[in-house]
Amino acid sequence: MRPCRKLLSHFSRFSLFFPKCPHRLFASGTVPEWNRTRGVLGIPIITPSRGIPGNTKSCYTTSVEPIAGEKPFDRACLQSIAVKHLVLDGVDDGALDEEEKREDLGGEKGGILEDFGGDSGVVEVRGREESELEKEAWRLLNRAVVKYCGSPVGTVAADDPAMTNQMLNYDQVFIRDFVPSALAFLLKGEGEIVRNFLLHTLQLQSWEKTVDCYSPGQGLMPASFKVRTLPLDGSNQAFEEVLDPDFGESAIGRVAPVDSGLWWIILLRAYGKITGDYALQERVDVQTGIKLIMNLCLSDGFDMFPSLLVTDGSCMIDRRMGIHGHPLEIQALFYSALRCAREMLTGNESSTNLVRAISNRLSALSFHIREYYWVDMRKINEIYRYKTEEYSHDAINKFNIYPDQIPSWLMDWMPDHGGYLIGNLQPAHMDFRFFSLGNLWAIVSSLATPRQSEGILNLIEDRWDDLVGNMPLKICYPALEYEEWRIITGSDPKNTPWSYHNGGSWPTLLWQFTLACLKMGRPELAKKAIAVAEKRLSNDKWPEYYDTRTGKFIGKQSRLYQTWTIAGFLTSKMFLENPEMTSILTCDEDLNLLEGCVCGLSKKSRVRCSRIAARSQVLV
Repeated sequence: MRPCRKLLSHFSRFSLFFPKCPHRLFASGTVPEWNRTRGVLGIPIITPSRGIPGNTKSCYTTSVEPIAGEKPFDRACLQSIAVKHLVLDGVDDGALDEEEKREDLGGEKGGILEDFGGDSGVVEVRGREESELEKEAWRLLNRAVVKYCGSPVGTVAADDPAMTNQMLNYDQVFIRDFVPSALAFLLKGEGEIVRNFLLHTLQLQSWEKTVDCYSPGQGLMPASFKVRTLPLDGSNQAFEEVLDPDFGESAIGRVAPVDSGLWWIILLRAYGKITGDYALQERVDVQTGIKLIMNLCLSDGFDMFPSLLVTDGSCMIDRRMGIHGHPLEIQALFYSALRCAREMLTGNESSTNLVRAISNRLSALSFHIREYYWVDMRKINEIYRYKTEEYSHDAINKFNIYPDQIPSWLMDWMPDHGGYLIGNLQPAHMDFRFFSLGNLWAIVSSLATPRQSEGILNLIEDRWDDLVGNMPLKICYPALEYEEWRIITGSDPKNTPWSYHNGGSWPTLLWQFTLACLKMGRPELAKKAIAVAEKRLSNDKWPEYYDTRTGKFIGKQSRLYQTWTIAGFLTSKMFLENPEMTSILTCDEDLNLLEGCVCGLSKKSRVRCSRIAARSQVLV
């Protein structure tokens, strides 16, 4: 065993000393000199001795000495190839024995898990043995696991044997894609891989990242990372493993992953709730990582809206699809991450102002989305009669929306007893497309009101053939076609109508649909969708997405054995068997957010806050 070194601190004042473009050094097959010879602030670190005999691998990171008054960081060890576990001292991993873990997960008998599986990999959930389809899914999910220095740290995006020579970036671990895998492992009682993933991606957060010598804001989480094995000091006998992150500088379109940090915070909360390991959330480096993400999202800008302003392609829809501005998916994840961060931040003097800022933003964001993004038959009829060019604080048509923007397909498509949150809202523009992930996560996080949440599920049930069809679930509806497709997507050959992001069906959305249905007490809808998916997924080799209006064909460029398709199915089944476990991700309605209005305009006689002037301040 090699000597231990402390994990990298993530305080913002250290970022000035990081080298430029470490990913370029990795790509060239060399190891950055700063990683071998010194840590930040020029503090020397112990590195593996030169000329290590045999085929040896090592893993290590830069380090800093503890700062006075702060907790010591946990220690990550340099390891030989024979080492199987990431050794951490500072948190007692053995504090919970197996019986205590079972009690945390629901009790010794009749709890969530009756058996952690052993060598067979078979889990009995409340006395029910897994089906052959679930066993196959678990085998494929375990095959996709990526190890770093002998310890599991994530799962590859896809493991299609037929595409070995054309992997592109599907052999990387994506933060977004790993979430359903993490949930499946957590629900099975395997928390090590999730803990390692959270800590290692946290280390990557502090790296310097550049595109054309320009660095994005501090706190950005990478879209993905890959474990690379490189020769140590040019030796052909000694090797080391390094984590090579991608912050968007290698992605198609070079778009920064806005949602990665939001998913990381959501997963961190879920990990603590299901394992009881709240000590991880309280670590200094983890607390600092949360603060960096929150500070980045809450930083001042030119925007007048409480929603998060982002570029096109900055989320699950990572290609040009006309979602630049304030897309619903980002707002729903942003709201959820704000709720989770406020819950996890430790109560100390340094966090007080941040917690206050989070609460203020939550209040403004919840009102903004509920009031201006929601459409049903009543709202559409109101927009249809809008007057334009209104200049006043009491204007009804606050965003100068032109009634002719209402698409013809929406008139007949909208059911009488249902509605949804539109895809985007900007001055003189409402994107009336239905985006599944944003609407489902609005239910999960309670961004939507209880009445709106019921309306969203009513719409999905009423328009089942359009949104579910032969494979759940449409990523968006309807597809962009003809001239609209050419102008908005730039004639994207992958996002052709009813394919990929442009109206394609994505099985991974099944777990989020299940989560939303269980939260609203509608398990029958989730069961119906899962039954549709079960008929095809295995025979079709677990594709990434499906094409056509009803999801009848496997996507024309769809990868097979897509990991988050596999994990999404498993997570859906496990949530359905254990509906009480949905609390690890859901948030209840917070009525205090609806009462607060921090702008102070209500006290002035000349103008009125839009919240006070709105006719439906609280939709219940």
